[in-house]
Amino acid sequence: MVFKHSTRLVSLVVGFSTLVVGQVAAAAAPTAAQLEQSFDTQIKPFLQTHCTSCHGEMDPDADLDLHQFSSVQSVADDHPRWELVLDRLTAGDMPPEDADSQPDPQLRRDVIAWIKALRAHEGQKNAGDPGSVPVRRLSNAEYNYTIRDLTGVDIQPTKDFPVDPANEAGFDNSAASLSTSPALVKKYLDSARKTANHLVLTRHGILFAPHEVISHTDRDKFCVNRIVDFYMSQPTDYADYFLAAWKYQHRQTLQTPDVTLAQLADEAEISPKYLQTVYHVLTEQEPTLGPIAALQAMWTAIPANASPAEAKNACAAMEAFVTDLRPHLIPKVDNLTSPQISPGSQPLVIWKNEQMAANHTKYADGSALDVKKWKLPKESPAIAAIQIPESDEDKATYEAECRRFCEVFPDAFYISERGRVFQNEASRGRLLSAGFHNQQGYFRDDAPLRELLLDEAGQAELDQLWQDFDLFTAAPQRQYRSFIWYERAESSFLRDEIFDSFRSEDKDSITDAQMRALEKVYLEKAITTGASQTAQQAITDYFAAMNHNFRDIEAVLLESEPNHLEALQEFAEQAFRRPLSPAEQESLIAFYHDLRTQEKLNHEEAIRDCVVSVLMSPKFFFHLGTPTHLTSTAPAAAVPLDDYALANRLSYFLWRSMPDAELRQHAEAGDLRNPEVLNQQVRRMIADPKIRGMAVEFGGNWLDFRRFEEHNAVDRERFPTFDNDLRQAMFEEPVLYFTDLAARDGSVLDFLYGDYTFVNQPLAKHYGIPFKDKPPGEWIRVDEAAKYGRGGLLPMSVFLTKNAPGLRTSPVKRGYWVAKRLLGEHIPAPPADVPELPADEAKSELSLREALAKHREIASCASCHKRFDSLGVVFEGYGPVGERRAEDLGGRPVETSVEFPDGNVGDGLSGLTKYIQERRQEDFLDNLNRKLLAYALGRTLQLSDEKLLHEMQTNLAASEYRFSTLVETIVTSPQFLNQRGAAAPQ
Repeated sequence: MVFKHSTRLVSLVVGFSTLVVGQVAAAAAPTAAQLEQSFDTQIKPFLQTHCTSCHGEMDPDADLDLHQFSSVQSVADDHPRWELVLDRLTAGDMPPEDADSQPDPQLRRDVIAWIKALRAHEGQKNAGDPGSVPVRRLSNAEYNYTIRDLTGVDIQPTKDFPVDPANEAGFDNSAASLSTSPALVKKYLDSARKTANHLVLTRHGILFAPHEVISHTDRDKFCVNRIVDFYMSQPTDYADYFLAAWKYQHRQTLQTPDVTLAQLADEAEISPKYLQTVYHVLTEQEPTLGPIAALQAMWTAIPANASPAEAKNACAAMEAFVTDLRPHLIPKVDNLTSPQISPGSQPLVIWKNEQMAANHTKYADGSALDVKKWKLPKESPAIAAIQIPESDEDKATYEAECRRFCEVFPDAFYISERGRVFQNEASRGRLLSAGFHNQQGYFRDDAPLRELLLDEAGQAELDQLWQDFDLFTAAPQRQYRSFIWYERAESSFLRDEIFDSFRSEDKDSITDAQMRALEKVYLEKAITTGASQTAQQAITDYFAAMNHNFRDIEAVLLESEPNHLEALQEFAEQAFRRPLSPAEQESLIAFYHDLRTQEKLNHEEAIRDCVVSVLMSPKFFFHLGTPTHLTSTAPAAAVPLDDYALANRLSYFLWRSMPDAELRQHAEAGDLRNPEVLNQQVRRMIADPKIRGMAVEFGGNWLDFRRFEEHNAVDRERFPTFDNDLRQAMFEEPVLYFTDLAARDGSVLDFLYGDYTFVNQPLAKHYGIPFKDKPPGEWIRVDEAAKYGRGGLLPMSVFLTKNAPGLRTSPVKRGYWVAKRLLGEHIPAPPADVPELPADEAKSELSLREALAKHREIASCASCHKRFDSLGVVFEGYGPVGERRAEDLGGRPVETSVEFPDGNVGDGLSGLTKYIQERRQEDFLDNLNRKLLAYALGRTLQLSDEKLLHEMQTNLAASEYRFSTLVETIVTSPQFLNQRGAAAPQ
C-alpha cells in the first residue's frame, strides 16, 4: 500500500529499526546534533547520488530543486516540499524505475526514517504554535454569508466577483490566496452601494429588503408583499377551528382531560382568540334554527370516538357549508355618484371601499330568505335547522341568527387585491389596491382579521406594517397627487380657472394650507353642481383623512430619525463584530451630520451612505490576523485571542459568517474561553442550519464539488435527463449529507460507510428510488440505500459526474479523486506527453478498462496509475452522469473487479469500501483531520501542528468518531485560541 504520513509523527522515532546511521538507540528521539550529523553523513550523499541529477539546480524536474538544501534547518524550513519527498520515497516511485541506480532498500528506509525523525523533532519543538495568520479580507463566500446574516436577506453581492483562488490546502480562507487589488476594492464599493440600496427605514429602525428599493415601484412591492405575506400566514381556515373545538369538547374521551383551548390552538397553529369565539358559538344554548344551529347540529354529530380522519372530514364539511352560504348574505353597495365628478374619483371610490369593508361582518336583510340550496351532505342533521321557516316570527328569528352568523364568520377576513371598484371589476392581482382607475393608491381592508383573530401583539405588528408602508413609500402623498392629476387630466372637474393654483407637481400640494384651500373650492363646486349629502360628506372625509395622515407621517418621520441613528450604530457594531468604541460612535454620527449639512443629503440618503461607509470599513471586510509590526526576526510569542476575536474565529470556522447574538453575548460576558462554554457553543452551532456554510465551503472544496452548479461538461443531447434541476439536486446531496451528519453529531465514518442518502424528486428518479406522495421540492432521507447502489459519499452522482469527461466515464479521474480527495495521497501531475484515452466511449474499440491496461504498459505512466486506476474502475457500474448501468456506452458488459494497490482484490463499490475500511481508513481520517484543521486555522499546516493532529486522531477514535469531537479538539487547541503577537525586543 502507499504509506501516508500519519498524525503520530511526534512519536515515530519509537520503533525505528535503524535510526539513520545507527548512532541513537531506537527508542530515543534524536537530538538536533544527531540529525545534523546524519544529514551530513547520509542524507546529502543520498541526494547527490540518487536525486540531484534530475532535481538539481539547473532546470529541475517538476520544479523540485533538492540541490538547495544544505542544512537540517533548510530542510525543516521547507517541510511541505520534503513531505512530498517522503511520500515519493515511501511509495517507491523515486528514484524512478529507469534510473541509473537504485538505493539499497535499507538506505531508503534510513532516509525515510530520518525525514520522519526530523519532522517529529520540529513538530515537538514548536508544538501548539498558532502560526502566522495575516490579516485578510473576507472571501467572496464569507462576504455573502456575512451580508446575509447582517441584513437578513440573501443578496449575494459578490456573485459577479472574480473567483477566489485556493490556498495550498485547497481552501479560499487564508491570506495566502486572498489578495486585495484596487479593482477589487472598487467592486467592494459597488457591492456596498448595492447592499445599501436594499435599506428600508421603518419607524423603529432599519431593515433590508430582498431586492433594491430605490424606485417607488420597488418600495411598493416590498411593503405590499410584507403585508400580503402577513395576511397569508394567518390561520383563517374554519375547519381547523371546528376540529380544535371538537377536540376540546371531547377531551375526556380523547384522554387529554387537562388540555386547554389555548394549548389546542397552539398545537393546531391557529388563533386562540378566534378559537374561543368559535367554541362559544358552537356550545352556547342551542338556537333552534338558522346557520349557527346548522353548524351546531353538524358539529355535535361528530362522534366522540371518531377517527382523526373522520373528524377532519366532518369539520371540512362544516367549513364548506359556511363558505358556500356566506357570499349570499353580503350587503350590496352601489357606486356613489355626484354630478360632474368622475365615478372613479378618489373620494367616491374610497367611500364605497369603506362601506364594503364595514359590511364584512354584516348581514343583508332578507338575503337568507332567498337562499334555496345549501352545501350540505345528504341526511345531514343540519338540514332541518337551515330550512327557511314559514311564520313571520320564525323568519325574524332566522334572520337574527343570520346576523350573528355573519358577525362570527365574515365574508372575508381581509381583502388583498381589487379590480377597479367603480366598475365592479373582479380582482386582477392588484395587491392591496384601492381600486382606482389610472391612479395610484392603496386601501387597508382587514378589520375582521384584526378584530377577530389577532391578539394585541398581532394587531400591533399589522398596524406597524401598514405604518411602515406609508412612511417608506410615500404612497399616501403619491395617491393624493395622482388625485389632483386625475381630476385635471382624466376628469373635467378641476379645469376651472379657480383650480389653476392646484397642481400635482407642486411641492406644496400636500401642505396643510394647500389641502384646505383645495378642499374648500372642490366642495363648493360639488355643492353647486348638486352633490348629495353623502357625496359631500365623502369629499369632506377624504380631505380630512388625507391631511391628517400626512401630518402624522411628517411627525413620525421626525420622531424616527434618532431611532435610525441608533439602529445605524447597532448595524455597525454587528458589522464590525465587536462593540464600537466611543470614538467610533462619534465618528459615525459626525459623518452622518456632515452628509446632511455639507453634502445636503436628506435623512434617508445620509443613512444609506453611512451604511456604505460601514461596509467599506476594513473593520468589516477584513478578518482576524497576526499583528504585522514584529520587532525582530524571532518567532512572535503566542498571545490569547480576546473573546470577540475568538467568537469571530469560531463563527467563520463553522458558519463562514459573523457571530450570532448568543455568541456575541458570550464574548461580552468574557466566558467564551471556558472549555465548557466553548464546547457547548460548538454543539449548538453545528446543529444550526447555518452549518450549511461549512458543508458548502469546507465540504465543497475538500471534495471538489463547490462549483458543480456551473458544471456544463455533460452532453445534454446524449444525456437528456441531466437538466438544471438534476444538476442542482446532485450538488445538494452531499451538502445535506454533511449538514445532517453534523446536526446529529454522527460518525465521520458515515462519509464512507453510511447506508443512507438524501434525495428529492429529480434525484430519486435518477437513482431509481421510489418517491411517491411527496412534494417535488421536498428532500427525504433514504435508508438502506445500498440496494439502489447508493449510500455515503462514494456513489453520489455529483462526484461521478464531475469526474467524467461527458461522453464517457473516467476511471482515472474517479480513482484520482478517491486517492487525493478522500485518502490524501500526493500524486504528481501527469507528463505533458501522456496519451489521451478515447473521447467517446461509444465509439471506442476498447473498453476503458482495456484502454487503461494498455496505458499502464507505458513505464512513465505505470507508477502513478497503479495507485489509483483500480480505485476508479470499481465505479464502471456507474455511467457518465452517475446512473447505474450493466453495459458501457459501446454495449460492452462493464467489469468492476480490480486488484487494489496493496495486491488485494475487490469488486465494485462494496469492494472499494471494504478495501478502505480494512487498509486505508486511517489515511482517510488523517486526511480529514488535516483538511479540517487547515480550514479552521486559515493557513497551511506546520510541523508544529502534528501533535494536535495526533490528538484529533486519538480523541476521534475514543468518541466513536463523532463529528463534534474533531471540532471541539480544534477549537480548544492553542493554535485556535491564540495568535502570534509582536516579538519581544532584543
